[in-house]
Order: sequence, then C-alpha cells, then structure tokens
Amino acid sequence: MNIRPFREIKRRKTKIISVGNVKIGGENPISVQTMTNTLTSDPSSTIKQIHKIQEAGADIVRVSCPDKESTDALKIIKKEIEIPLVADIHFHYQRAIEAAENGADCLRINPGNIGDEKKIKDVISAAVANNCSIRVGVNAGSLEKDILEKYKEPCPEALVESALRNVKILEDQNFNNLKISVKSSDVFLSVAAYEQLSEKTEYPLHLGITEAGGFVSGSIKSSIGMGKLLLAGIGDTIRVSLSDDPVEEVKIGNEILKSLNLRNRGVKIISCPSCARQAFKVIDTVKILEEKLSHIKEPVTLSVIGCVVNGPGEAAMTDVGITGGGKGNNMLYLSGVQSEKILSEDIISKVIDKVEEKALEIRNKK
Repeated sequence: MNIRPFREIKRRKTKIISVGNVKIGGENPISVQTMTNTLTSDPSSTIKQIHKIQEAGADIVRVSCPDKESTDALKIIKKEIEIPLVADIHFHYQRAIEAAENGADCLRINPGNIGDEKKIKDVISAAVANNCSIRVGVNAGSLEKDILEKYKEPCPEALVESALRNVKILEDQNFNNLKISVKSSDVFLSVAAYEQLSEKTEYPLHLGITEAGGFVSGSIKSSIGMGKLLLAGIGDTIRVSLSDDPVEEVKIGNEILKSLNLRNRGVKIISCPSCARQAFKVIDTVKILEEKLSHIKEPVTLSVIGCVVNGPGEAAMTDVGITGGGKGNNMLYLSGVQSEKILSEDIISKVIDKVEEKALEIRNKK
C-alpha cells in the first residue's frame, strides 16, 4: 500500500514506439526533447549544441531540415551524437525521404501538407526501410483551410480532427509507428486538445505548449499546461518551447518531470525564499550549488533552508540538508539525521562533497 497515495499519477495506457534507442509510450519513462537552433547545414555547430543538450539531460533532439544541405548534414551529425535524432520536415516530401535515408530516427511531419498519395507512400516506404518513426505534429497556427472554415477558429475540436485526419493518412498505408502532438501557444487550447485526443487514440502523445515565449513566461506556461496534463496521466514525451538556449528547455523539462516524481535525474533542490531569519545567504548559496552540482546525474535530494523554522523538517526528508543556525553555526543533515555543525563560509564546499558522495553511492549500487 502506498503511504502517500495523493502523489500517485496513473498514466494513460498507450502504444509503445521506438525513436532510435528510446522507447516512448506504455510504462516507459517520459522522455525530454528539445530542438537545435543552429543551421542544420552547419554540422559542426549543430553537433556542438547537441552535445550540450545531451549533457543537460535531453533524451531526444530534433533538427530542422528545410533544404537538401540540411538533410545531407544528418549523415555527419548522426555519427557524432548519442541521442536519437528527429528531422523536422514541412511541405517537401523529398526532404523527409532524404532524412530517413541519412540517419534520422524519427520524422516530424504533417502528412496533409506533404503532397499526394504517391508522395506520402514514398515517405512511408523510406521510414519503414530505415526503421524510422513519425510524429504527426499539428499546430493551431497551421490548420487545414477546410477545418478552419468548419470551426471558424482554432479550437480543441479542430486540432483533434486535424490530428486524426493526418493519422488516418498513415494508417491507410498500414503505418502506425507514430506519435502525435496537438500544440498551441494558448495553454487552455493545448490542454483541452490533448485531453480530447487522449480519449480518442492510444498512440503516444508528445506534449508541448508551442511558441511559449521567453525563459520566464515560457517556462511558466509550459509548466502549467504540461503539468496539468501530466498530473492526469497524459503524455509520453515532452518538449518545452522557449525563445532561449535549448539547454534551458531541457533543464525546465526535467524540472517539470522531477517535481511530479515522473523523472529522477540530477539533484533536486528544496530551498526557502529566505527572509530576515536566514543565518546565511540562501539565494546566493542555491545559485552556486545549482551550477556546481549540475554535472550530477544520479537522483539526489538536497534541502537548503536558512533557519530552524522549516529546516529540520525539510532536512528529515532529503539525502543532504543544511539548516541555518546562530552565529554562523549551521547544521548539516545526512539522510535526515544531524551530522555536524558547519560554518557559513564552508557550506558550499561541504554540501558539494556530501552530495557527490551520495551520488557515488547511488552509482555504485546500480
């Protein structure tokens, strides 16, 4: 029996597909994706960015392929990266074929804007021959004309109808190695569309609030929208869309999943906002620790609380904890138990040592 049933998330049952070596759907971990913003035709810059993305914790990366130079570059890029590669294709069916042949693990397309039935068949043949999955990606900003005329404006029903129409195009060719997204920059529209779609299909769903904005506004919109869906058990892979460095998208995506206990990667920091009771500079300390501990991949919990009001209680539930004390004497907790007093100037180095020790312990148990 779960002693904390209020934390349980019952994930919706979906089909399992493969994007390279990453399984999506079913009971597989919810994966984090992002997209490069370099020119794909510049493989050196793209590879460099993907390495940073991978180090930040991305499971899958997507690159835009607007021209043949970009699809040609996939051959080089694929050899130099470790995570699955998705090719983003719009309108040009030949680019989709080239991408599949040159190493893409998945194609992001809208079958409806690829062309006639023969072109769609050619794309599917290339996907099958190269073990390439497909994401049917529907956006509120690019719905089919007849659907917009029917519904007058983008609405949940319009996004769902478009998605299912495009899925049927693939199914009619006996292709079902696919996942679906129905994105909008409007949180309400996105959430409602995904909720409706989840009732109508068992394909895995790729969650996202598209064109969410800058780092702060986009992170908040993504957290609200995807958080609501994830809490309801909807979603199999996610992408946070920010007008920022893709590394930041990955960080926010992982944090969303960590906050819902859907993902355990890296150090999870519980910290107070600080006030006049703080015995050390909490905000500065947390900023430094976030940077210094960003390399750790093992799931370690750390509490950083400036005083004894909530400090001992939070420390009791984390692997490592530091609680502010009088005259610069702060208490270090290990596995919820008081360990030793630490001077304020020694907090950073001591906490880093203990977190790294805990990470090593977890690593050795694997």
